[in-house]
Amino acid sequence: MTAAKTNERPGTRAQVRYARVSASKARMVLNLIRNESVADALEILDGTERDVATTIRKVLDSAVANAEHNDSLAADELAVVACYADEGPTLKRFRPRARGRASRINKRTCHITVIVARMDEAELEKIRAREEAGGRAGTASAAAAARRERVSRSRAAKAERTAEREEHDHDHEHEGDEVVTDEVVTDEVVTDEVVTDEVVTDEVVTDEASSDEAVAEAEPADDSAADESPADDTDKKGDA
Repeated sequence: MTAAKTNERPGTRAQVRYARVSASKARMVLNLIRNESVADALEILDGTERDVATTIRKVLDSAVANAEHNDSLAADELAVVACYADEGPTLKRFRPRARGRASRINKRTCHITVIVARMDEAELEKIRAREEAGGRAGTASAAAAARRERVSRSRAAKAERTAEREEHDHDHEHEGDEVVTDEVVTDEVVTDEVVTDEVVTDEVVTDEASSDEAVAEAEPADDSAADESPADDTDKKGDA
């Protein structure tokens, strides 16, 4: 009895057509998740650095959703029984080169298909035993819950950073107002210094007035001396 062909295997499938990636690059990632449970396949795709892993993850999520909605299967009992990538049309583009020449660029496309089906009872028993022993969860529901938790934490952190940035900008605006107030206070201090100079000037004027009074007091003494000198001369002449 011949085995069923890849495209004829029973199960629930999902496909993406005309993916803008070469089939050889997609096959390198598909080989990692083949014959793995859905939970393990999702973990593998999360840890893969190739860009095509994002597209394959979307196809896998679509296949799981089809199995739950159309075939009434539990997500934690599914496994990737088949996955493959067929070559699609190649887009021809040209790049200008030296001396008026042009070289061709081949932009490859491919069709990615993922088929999921319910695991055997033996495999399910192993997974349940591993869960009861306190090992890794290994269920699609647990992976989805962890993913939702990561997204919620990321959104909360983003909202917190936004609030801190707005508060920082608000504080900067108030700091600018305080700088203007300090400048006004500095002007008042300068005005006080000018008043102090005027007081010093008044003191100088007072000193000059006191000097004039001293001169005025000294002048009458000189006049009396002048008056006394002619009398003395007269007396001397009389005696003679």
